[in-house]
Amino acid sequence: MPTTWNRSPEEFHKIYVANTDAFYRIGSTSLAPELDSFMTKCALALWSRAGSIGERHVAMANQIYSRSQPQPKWLLWNLTSSACEEDMFLPPVFFWNLAESDAKCGTETSRTFIRMLTNILLYLAAVDDDVTYAEAEFITECGDRLTAICDTTGVKKTRSGLNPLDFVTSGEPSFQDEHKPMTQTSGGGEKQEQADAAQAEAEKPDFDTLMEQLDELVGLEEVKKDIKNLMNLVKVRKLREQNDLPVPPMSLHLVFMGNPGTGKTTVARLMSGLYAAIGVLSKGQLVEVDRSGLVAGYVGQTALKTQEVIKSALGGVLFIDEAYSLSSGGENDFGREAIETILKAMEDHRDDLIVIVAGYTGPMEQFLGSNPGLESRFNKYFFFPDYNGEQLMAIFRSQCKKNGYALTEEAEKAAVEFFTQLYEERSENFGNGRDVRNCFEDMIVRQSNRVAAMDAPTKEDLMAVLPEDLTDPEEDGEAAPAEPEE
Repeated sequence: MPTTWNRSPEEFHKIYVANTDAFYRIGSTSLAPELDSFMTKCALALWSRAGSIGERHVAMANQIYSRSQPQPKWLLWNLTSSACEEDMFLPPVFFWNLAESDAKCGTETSRTFIRMLTNILLYLAAVDDDVTYAEAEFITECGDRLTAICDTTGVKKTRSGLNPLDFVTSGEPSFQDEHKPMTQTSGGGEKQEQADAAQAEAEKPDFDTLMEQLDELVGLEEVKKDIKNLMNLVKVRKLREQNDLPVPPMSLHLVFMGNPGTGKTTVARLMSGLYAAIGVLSKGQLVEVDRSGLVAGYVGQTALKTQEVIKSALGGVLFIDEAYSLSSGGENDFGREAIETILKAMEDHRDDLIVIVAGYTGPMEQFLGSNPGLESRFNKYFFFPDYNGEQLMAIFRSQCKKNGYALTEEAEKAAVEFFTQLYEERSENFGNGRDVRNCFEDMIVRQSNRVAAMDAPTKEDLMAVLPEDLTDPEEDGEAAPAEPEE
């Protein structure tokens, strides 16, 4: 029996915008990029349970965008492959924040969001004029998991949404069930699973390419040396294992210590790829999070929130920025619950999860000493020093080259003097690479204002950076305080 939820892509987009606009009126339009991304992931996981995927699904996927957001450009081949890979539902971080805010203010925005999600997913399930039991079951699971967050957080009860199981029109097998890997029973005889594993192995990051990217980073000579030593150590360990030789236990979890803007996040991203390239990790993705992404405001909720983040990091690196903030709130702080959850995951998934904790040197030392489990699991320390004036200039020069700007001889000299002074007179707010990026962005604005006043600027004019583009004559010459960044 055909479903009554089937709509044209154009009609669906109007429904999608109407629903999301209504939500933004009680939530915030700043959530639009995250919400659209989350809805797309839900659609892919939903359609993996559909009977088939065709051009109508593509047309519908290209309508999942909020007002004033860019329209996606899906094609059938990448939609089907993405649907096969997207089979897990993870509550988005912004939903946890909504639920916490609702519990505190007595509002019900998070429960409204659940009803909205259920409606939108029913329209998406009906795109092929059929809502399978597996699709309805998935929509129910999404709603139940989000409702559980609301209940544990203490969001007040409201009217219930639709029950997706009431709208099932068939029990057709899912797209994934119909496209299970086949095995060869004759000839060469290798199973398709082995071929898929080989393809996944071939798609892993290239070790030499990643090492070249590491070498190209400005400064960080000791860090580069430590990473190369670590890679050699891991390689030899794997060779010893292959030759049935004893391998002493070793922790691969890392501590990054240093001031903001010294390249910690960049190095962590390269490390995740390097670990995957040599077979330590299965995927090599980097999941970056801080206290707000792990800790909730109510008893029992932090463990759930942290587990969701850990699940998304399996096969890769979990990078915890300003990790010391997890232990800075006293004995009853929920941050300690996050620490215990992470330590358990490091043990349970020790073969396919690497954790890197990062932050200022002093607070990080206190953090590691706050829990015996942290000291035993994190025994490799990488120190990220501040960039000196010459290195700051090298970063600035690289930014100019990459973006098509050319420093005149006078501007080069002025920039060298500026960054030398910036380093020598640095304060506790010194932002290292972030300060350079701020200076570069300010330079672009000044250069654009100058060029815009020209009658017919040439290509050379558009590229040229003059000394007056580097500083604002109305300012006193001091660099603006930088926002913290790893």
